[in-house]
Amino acid sequence: MKAHEMREIFINYFSERGHKEIPSASLLPDNDPSVLFTTAGMHPLVPYLLGERHPQGKRLVNIQKCLRTDDIDEVGDEFHHTFFEMLGNWSLGDYFKKESIMMSYEFLTSVLGIHSNKLTVTVFGGYKEIPKDNEAYEYWKNVGLNDSQIFFGGMKENWWGPAGKTGPCGPDTEIFYDTGKEPCGLGCGPLCDCGRFVEIWNNVFMQYNKDNEGSFTILSRKNVDTGMSLERILAVYNHFSSNYETDLFEPILKRIEELTGVLRSEANIRGFRIIVDHMRAAAFVIGDPKKVAPSNTEQGYIVRRLIRRSIRYIKKMGMTNNILHEIVESIISIYSSVYPELITNKEYILEQIEKEYSMFINTLDRGIKKAEMFFNDISKGESLSGELAFKLYDTFGFPIELTEELAKEKGVKVDIEGFNIKYIQHQEKSRSGSDGKFKGGLADHSSRTTRLHTATHLLNAALRQVLGNDVYQRGSNITSERLRFDFSFERKLTDDELNKVSQIVNEAISKSIPVECQEMTVDEARLSGAIGIFDRKYEETVKVYSVEGYSKEICGGPHASNTNELGAFKILKEESSSAGVRRIKAVID
Repeated sequence: MKAHEMREIFINYFSERGHKEIPSASLLPDNDPSVLFTTAGMHPLVPYLLGERHPQGKRLVNIQKCLRTDDIDEVGDEFHHTFFEMLGNWSLGDYFKKESIMMSYEFLTSVLGIHSNKLTVTVFGGYKEIPKDNEAYEYWKNVGLNDSQIFFGGMKENWWGPAGKTGPCGPDTEIFYDTGKEPCGLGCGPLCDCGRFVEIWNNVFMQYNKDNEGSFTILSRKNVDTGMSLERILAVYNHFSSNYETDLFEPILKRIEELTGVLRSEANIRGFRIIVDHMRAAAFVIGDPKKVAPSNTEQGYIVRRLIRRSIRYIKKMGMTNNILHEIVESIISIYSSVYPELITNKEYILEQIEKEYSMFINTLDRGIKKAEMFFNDISKGESLSGELAFKLYDTFGFPIELTEELAKEKGVKVDIEGFNIKYIQHQEKSRSGSDGKFKGGLADHSSRTTRLHTATHLLNAALRQVLGNDVYQRGSNITSERLRFDFSFERKLTDDELNKVSQIVNEAISKSIPVECQEMTVDEARLSGAIGIFDRKYEETVKVYSVEGYSKEICGGPHASNTNELGAFKILKEESSSAGVRRIKAVID
């Protein structure tokens, strides 16, 4: 089966069961400071999972572009990726565990024809006052699984949420495919990481609310959120041993063989996979409707890291010229019919990748010179310290393998153990920002962040009034302390322009204008003068939030009910974010 067929079968199955299809959102989440990227299908649905009414109803289905940075170092094996497509279905206060489990099982066994004896599942095993999820256990038994196929996991394995310290949360049940590999030993099951069992689907049951005291109470409205990797289910269905054998990857891998003259082998297959995965992710992030250029901060840093890691592996294959643009052309040809933004932004994607290649080649050359300096200070038989080896890696993007090769030529050693310690410390530091950020990345939706969100609408409108209608939002990030708003503009704003912007926002606040919400079609929203990113897909019906006389935008919420709730607006800083994009940081008092 091809990818386009799997997408169609999935959407059709749930559409026939009353689910409305919604489009994939941007890879850059709106107003969520907890994560850099959209990490799951539920991410854009946060307001509706928290209680807002969705324009399309209580049953939803879609295929969402996702990117997870915590899997970068795992890429190269059979099933891990940075960018992936997540197939998902949701119930917003409609059906719950029984129907969710039944539909997942039916889709896998009756629609895809996967034999039930190839499936195992995990369910929540209980924690303190929260009981075992015997409901899910019984429903799995009812559809036909036996006790040997059902395993109980703890908070780490089978619990989702809450958002930060408080909020909606609940148990989940994960579905695994048994690859048939030899068991790793007594008790081998889906909770071990031997590779025999591959997770293909996760059904989250949001049924509890956690309060400030750490107590859990049952929610009056319960939601279901499921997610299944397109890449994994495609490999499983086709009996492939790796996602890279599917039609999403195989043509690109063949193209790399043609361009490099190097054939895939057991020794180099990991490098091939890393190049394909990383360049696919980079193309999607750069080509997103919000556009992200490689840089040294946030999303741009991840793009830079992905591209540079790809370049290293291409150079290891002996290539001295830039073949990245041809690899990206192959990626775009595979995905453009599903994600037309790749065609729309194709020139921009190729331009940014070409710039990054040229910049990194120079950086790599400087790294070699710096390595030579380090080695010249070391006598034969001695070792380059782990700290200096890591400095070459971290500061100059110099692969540790190349450091070892140069050291061998010089007759010296490298303190690999010391390097690994520094590398692990670096990983832990990088991931520490994810502590307290939860599955899916549900953001803080306190009253203060809600008011700051509303302030971004007024700021956007004020910027367009002062600078012109060519100004468009390119991203935003809101914490409980401040808002950050990125917008398209080529130069630094003058003090006079910033003062005018602040005056317009504060004027709207002082007038105590109601924030009104209307539901309409995208065409109606466009004709009404609402601001939106109209080159991206929207749902059939959208919400349009208006502040009469000032702002009118397509948005999912949440918002204040009146501008007088916002307080005084103050711009703290205006600076460059990336080429052609400016950034404003502001607060409300």
